Amino acid sequence: MRQRLNDALGVIKPIGWLVLGLGLGSLLVATAMQWRELAVLGVACLALIVLALPFLVGRTAVSVDLRLQPERVAAGQSVAAGVLVVNRATSRLVPTTLEVPVGSAVHRYGISSLAPGATHEESFTIRTERRGVISVGPAMTRRGDPVGIFSRDVVWTPVREVLVRPHLVPMESLGAGLLRDLEGVSTDAVSQSDLAFHALREYVPGDDLRHIHWRSSAKVMASTGESALLVRQYLDTRRSHATIVVDDDVSSWADPEDFETAMAVAASIAVRAVLDEFDVSFVCGRHASTGSDGYLALDAVCRAELGRRGIVESGRQATTLAPDTSLAFFVGGRGTEFTDLLRSAAAFPPEVRRFGIVVDPEGNSRVTETGGLPVLHLAAKEDLGGLLRWSVR
Repeated sequence: MRQRLNDALGVIKPIGWLVLGLGLGSLLVATAMQWRELAVLGVACLALIVLALPFLVGRTAVSVDLRLQPERVAAGQSVAAGVLVVNRATSRLVPTTLEVPVGSAVHRYGISSLAPGATHEESFTIRTERRGVISVGPAMTRRGDPVGIFSRDVVWTPVREVLVRPHLVPMESLGAGLLRDLEGVSTDAVSQSDLAFHALREYVPGDDLRHIHWRSSAKVMASTGESALLVRQYLDTRRSHATIVVDDDVSSWADPEDFETAMAVAASIAVRAVLDEFDVSFVCGRHASTGSDGYLALDAVCRAELGRRGIVESGRQATTLAPDTSLAFFVGGRGTEFTDLLRSAAAFPPEVRRFGIVVDPEGNSRVTETGGLPVLHLAAKEDLGGLLRWSVR
C-alpha cells in the first residue's frame, strides 16, 4: 500500500508541488482576507493541475534497445550509439519523450505516435577526450504535461558503460620472468626434464635413463640392426606474472595529468605483458584486477582514480592478489616518497624482479638504482620503452 502511494506521489514533480501549494495557499488567504485576486490565482493554479491530469492517461508499453559500438575505446575515439524503440502495445503509442543520460549530459528525443509494432530509432555519437568511464543510460520514457507538473517516468534499460583507455606506448618484450608453472607457456629453451615434449634424439652419456623411449629405440634397432637408444627431448615451460602497482595518493601527483601519464604507463605495460603471454595484475587504490585476460587489467586502469590509500598499502594488497608475481612495477609521481616505493617493493619476495617508475615531467628521463631497486624516471611516457629496454639488460 505504501509503495503504491509512493508511486502515485512520484508522478508529481517539484513544479507540480509548487503550483499545488500556491493554489491552496492563495485560496486560504483569499477566503480569510476576502481578497478576490488571490482567489482567482488559486482557482487558476488548481485548474492548471486538473488540465494536466489527462496527459497521464494511457500506458506506455514499449521495448527499448540501447546500442553502443564499441564499448571500449582509446581516448579521442568516438562511440556510435543508438536507441531503438518498439511499440509493444496493441494500440497506438501516445507521443512521449525518451531520455538517455550520457555522462553528465542528457539526450532527449521526442517519440511520435507509433502504431502497434512500429519502431522509432535515434542515433548519436559519444565523443571521448580522456581516460575514464562514461555512463550511458538508463534509457527512460517520460509522459507528462508540457508544463512539467506531472511526469510518469519508466526505466527501460540498465546503465551501460563506455570504458575509455589511455593512449598506449609501444614496448618491446618484457622478457621471460621467473619459472613459475611447469604447465605454462613453452619457450625455445631445450630441457631434459620438463612437461612439454619436443622431439627424440640419440642417447649420449650422461642422459637420464628414465627419458629413454624404449619403443622407438627398439624400432630403430629392428630396422637398422644397429644398437641405438633414443631419448625424449623437452622444451622448457614457464608462466610469468607481471604485477603493476600505481600510487593513488592525491598528494603524490602535483598535476592530475601526471596521474594520467601513469595510467598510460600502466596500460602499456599490461598490454605488453599480455602479448608476452604473462598473467597480469593491477592495483591502484580500491581498484584491482588479476588474471590472464588483458581486458581485466585495462578495465581496471580505466576505472582507477585518485584517492588516499597510497602505494604501500596497494603493494601489500598486490602480494595477496598475485602471490606468484615474477615481475613487478611500482609507479609513482614526484610527490611519492622513495621510501614508500621501497616499502611497497619489499612486500614481494626477493626473487621477484622489481622496477620503480617515477613520472616527473620537469626532470630528465633516466635510470637510477638505490637500495637494490632500479628506478625509471620518466619525463615523457614515450621514453618508457627505451628506459625499460636499457634497464633489463
